[in-house]
Amino acid sequence: MKTRIEIGLLYSRSGSYALIGEACRTGALAAMDEINADPAQPFTLVPVERDPGGNIDLYAPMCEDILRGSGARHVIGCVTSWSRKEVIPVLERMGGTLWYAVPYEGFEASDHVAYTHACPNQHLLPLLDWAMPAYGRRAYLVGSNYIWGWEMNRLARARVAAAGGEVLGERYLPIGDTDVARMIDEIRATRPAFIHNALIGPSSYAFMAAMRRLADEDARFAPDRCPVLSCNMTECELPAMGDDAAGLIAAGPYFRGAGGWPGRDGFGSSHEAAAHAAVHQLAGLLAGAPARASAPLADLLQAPLPAGCAIDPQTHHTTLPVLIAQVKDGAFRVLSRQAAVAGDPYLAQDRGQPRPALRVVS
Repeated sequence: MKTRIEIGLLYSRSGSYALIGEACRTGALAAMDEINADPAQPFTLVPVERDPGGNIDLYAPMCEDILRGSGARHVIGCVTSWSRKEVIPVLERMGGTLWYAVPYEGFEASDHVAYTHACPNQHLLPLLDWAMPAYGRRAYLVGSNYIWGWEMNRLARARVAAAGGEVLGERYLPIGDTDVARMIDEIRATRPAFIHNALIGPSSYAFMAAMRRLADEDARFAPDRCPVLSCNMTECELPAMGDDAAGLIAAGPYFRGAGGWPGRDGFGSSHEAAAHAAVHQLAGLLAGAPARASAPLADLLQAPLPAGCAIDPQTHHTTLPVLIAQVKDGAFRVLSRQAAVAGDPYLAQDRGQPRPALRVVS
C-alpha cells in the first residue's frame, strides 16, 4: 500500500489575478496526477485545497487551516508577493513550506519557501539589458501599488541609471484599478523609448488596451518603436487582452512550445510549468523516504540532492533559463535565449560580490 501524503494548494480562482492562479493550479494538479499514476512512486499525493478568492485577508488563515487541519506540511500556492509575505509567519510558526511558482521581485530568502519561478537576475535585468541597446534608454515605469510594482521599478530605475539612461515618469495604480488615463497622458508627453509594465491583472489589461489606442493615434508609440516590457505576463493572460497584447515583450524561464526547462514543451505558460516543476521537485526530494514529508525544507535540501533538483540549498531559489519573447499573431515568439542562470535574490553576483548567508525577513 502506498503512503498517502497530503499537499496544500492555496490559489485564488477568482479576483484580480485568477488567471494566474488557475494556471498554477493546473500545473500542480497535473503533476500530482502524473506522480500518482507512476507505479514506481512509493506514495500518493492528495491535494488539500483552499481558495482565498483574491482576498488578501484570507491567505494566512487558510494556510493555517491547511497546516492545522490536515497532514500537509507543504503548500503549493500564492500569486502575489503580498500574499506570500502574509503566509510566511504562519509557515514559520507551524513548520510548513511554501512552494512559490510565480516570478517575484527578489530580496527574500526564507527557510520556509522554495522559489521555483524567476527572480530579477533571471527576468528584469536580462530584459532591460537586451531592450536598452535595441530601443534606447529613456524609460517610463508603471506598476501596481504594492511590493511587486515598487521593487521591480526600483530595480529598473537603478539599471537604467547605470546604463546612462533616464526615467521619465513612474506611476502606480491600486490592484484592480483600471484608470490608466494619467499614465497614458504622461507617456504621450514624455515619449519614452520603452515602458516597463509592473501592473497586474485588470490594471495591466486596461493599460495594454490604452497603449494600443495610443499607437493607433501616433505611430511613435507602436510596439516596434516604443515597446511595453513585462516580467509577469504569460500566455495564461493573453485571452484577456486579445489583440491589445500584440508587440508585448516579456521575460521568463519558459514560453509555450519552447523546449528545455522543465523538460517538456506542453505547458500553457511558465506559471503552469513552475507549479508543475514544484510538485515534481518535492516528489523527488521525498522519493525513497516518504516519512520526510514533514521535514523542514532545509533538511530536505541536504546533499546529496536527487537528479533534476535545481533548487539552491542556500537560497532556495531555482536555476532557470532566461527567455525573452514577443507577442506576435496571438502567441509569444522567442527572441533571445540564455543558458540556465542560478537565482540570485540579493543580486550579489550582479554586484560582483560573494553571496551572503541569507535568512528570512518576514
